Amino acid sequence: MRPGSWWARARPEALRARFTVLLPLLLASCGGLPGWERDRVSEAVPGFLAGCAASSDPGPLAPACSEAARLPPGDEAAARVFLARHFEPVPAGEGLITGYYEPVLRVSPVPAPGFTAPLLATAPGAPDLDRASIEAAVAAGEWPGAVLAWADPVDAFFLQIQGSGRAVFPDGTARRLGYAGKNGHPYVPVGRLLIERGAMTREEVSMQSIRAWLRAAPPADARALMDANPSWVFFRWRDDLPAEGGPAGTLGAPLPPGRAVAVDRSHVPLGSPMWIATRDPLTGGRLERLVIALDTGGAIRGPARADLFWGWGDAAGEAAGRMRETGRIWVLRPRVTPGPRTPGG
Repeated sequence: MRPGSWWARARPEALRARFTVLLPLLLASCGGLPGWERDRVSEAVPGFLAGCAASSDPGPLAPACSEAARLPPGDEAAARVFLARHFEPVPAGEGLITGYYEPVLRVSPVPAPGFTAPLLATAPGAPDLDRASIEAAVAAGEWPGAVLAWADPVDAFFLQIQGSGRAVFPDGTARRLGYAGKNGHPYVPVGRLLIERGAMTREEVSMQSIRAWLRAAPPADARALMDANPSWVFFRWRDDLPAEGGPAGTLGAPLPPGRAVAVDRSHVPLGSPMWIATRDPLTGGRLERLVIALDTGGAIRGPARADLFWGWGDAAGEAAGRMRETGRIWVLRPRVTPGPRTPGG
C-alpha cells in the first residue's frame, strides 16, 4: 500500500525521514481505513483540540491532547504521525449515519401571525409534561418559565430536533440558541409514524419530505403528528458563542462543520476521534473521513451510530436532511502506551 499525495507534499525532508520510521505502524493501524490516503486528517485536529480544552478530565486522551497542542496547524504528515502514535482503530460495526445542522430561523419577540410556536427556557416541573401539555400550558398563560421567542410551528419543531439554532428577529438582530435540556419523555421519530401510516416509504423519508408533509397537511393533522412526538427541547441564549463558529456540543466545544459527530456516549467516550465510511447524500460519492465525537443526541443509540454535523444555514440543512446512510464506523482508541517517537520528535 503506497502513501498518497500527502506523502509527496510532506515538508521538510527531515520530517519525511522521521515519518518513515513510523510507516509500518501507520500501515498496520490507520492505513487500513477506507479513504485514509485521500482525507485531509489535519482538518479534524482543531476539533479534537477543542474537545480536549472543553473536557474537565480527558482521561486516556490526555497524552494525545498534550501532543496535539504542539502540532503545526494544517501539517498533514505530522497529523498522520500523531494519529498513528496515539490511536488504534477499533471497528464499531456497520450502522446508520445521519446528519444534523444549525438552522437559521425567523422569530418574533411576541406572538404574531406566522409566529405562534414558543421557544422555551426550562422551568420547574417541565419533565412531567409532554409536548401537547407544554403547548397547552403556554396557550393558557400557565407556563412557569420564560418564552425566549416565537417561531413558525414547523420551524420550531425542527429546531428542537436539531438542538440549536440561529434566531433572526424582525429588526435583523441575530442571536444563538443553545440546548438547555429536555422533558422526560422519549423522542419519537415522526418519519417512522408517516411510514407506518402509509404516507411515505422509507426511501422517501427525509427532513425535507417531512417538512413538506407538515406544510401541506391541514393544521390539525400537522399538529397531531408533531404532538405524537412527546419529547420537548428547551433552549437558552448563547450570546457567548462567536457568530462565525458552530454551536456548542455536549462537551461545550464548538462543533466544526463536517468534522464533528453526535454519538451514544455510553458506547463512545466524548472527545474520541472516529472514522466514518459512508456515502455523500447529495452526490452519492464516497464520504470517508476523520471526525470527532463532540455531541450527543436523543435519537443516537448504540455503538455503530453517528450523526454528522454539516454546519449551519440552508446548504447544510439540505445535506443533513437527506443524510440517512448505512456506513461503517471505527472508534480510534487511545493506545495504552503511545507508539515510539520519531527521531528528533
